[in-house]
Amino acid sequence: MAGAGPVWLDLGAFVLLAGLGVAAVLDARTREVPDGLWQVLGVVGALGGAVVVAPDGWVPLALWALIVGLALEHMFPWDAKCGGTIGKWADVIELVAYLGVTVIVGVGVFRLGLGSGGVPPVAVALLVTVIIARLLFEGGVLYGGADAKALIVAGVLLPLFPVPWLEVPANAQLFTSYVPFAVNLLMDAAVLSAVVPIAVAIRNLRRGEFSLRSGFTTYTIPVAELPRKYVWIRDAAYPTDPDEEEAIETSAQDREWRAKAARELAARGVTRVRVGPQLPFIVLMAGGAVGALLIGNWIIDLLAAV
Repeated sequence: MAGAGPVWLDLGAFVLLAGLGVAAVLDARTREVPDGLWQVLGVVGALGGAVVVAPDGWVPLALWALIVGLALEHMFPWDAKCGGTIGKWADVIELVAYLGVTVIVGVGVFRLGLGSGGVPPVAVALLVTVIIARLLFEGGVLYGGADAKALIVAGVLLPLFPVPWLEVPANAQLFTSYVPFAVNLLMDAAVLSAVVPIAVAIRNLRRGEFSLRSGFTTYTIPVAELPRKYVWIRDAAYPTDPDEEEAIETSAQDREWRAKAARELAARGVTRVRVGPQLPFIVLMAGGAVGALLIGNWIIDLLAAV
């Protein structure tokens, strides 16, 4: 069992890449990823992590099970299935669960320490990942629920990935060793997202529609294409209510909303409309996962090299 950790690092990495690859394709095509994918990946990660921490005793295993349970509850629609009084109190129940697990882990670290026989570092890394993902989702940074679930699943499958596959500066590797893998993945994905405004600017330059005010964030398309494009309307001719956009939960609702807007714009004689892209962020996260596995955290690598 001594080699279970290193073996799982590579196995978990390949499972994560495969899972994010499937999710990226689905996200790019439909902007929807079924919960079943996250559930399978989460359960696989939970079992793999249990195999890794089990040799250290029942306390580390119990703590891992507790934290992974908090992570996996996001993958299953228990609140909708329970309904009634439990469904109404779902947010309060989740808050109590977050606070309770955090307190238990904090006491465990204080009383037992980190490492063998105490609180597994991978468990702490997973808890930090879950909290970060939830905060980013509630803050609107991770717009879709699938984005937050992808980040949590990455934390379950690979809480920590201390040694990138390719050589990196020693200082950068030290940072990577102590930071949850999902954080490195997210930071690399943020670097990749810089490609989007550049691509938008190039498109606008080619059409002669570039301006400093909106040239990096929006572009125009024919109104007739609106129902087929994954975009947000950002046009004065069709002002949108942010609350209306937030109410859109499914790809079908999104297409219906864009089709309705297209009909209304066409009826008023509008032929082109200014839009902003709906980013398939899981595609960027998949790229960030590849980057994090290969060379860790790109930003820290660059800072360590200069």
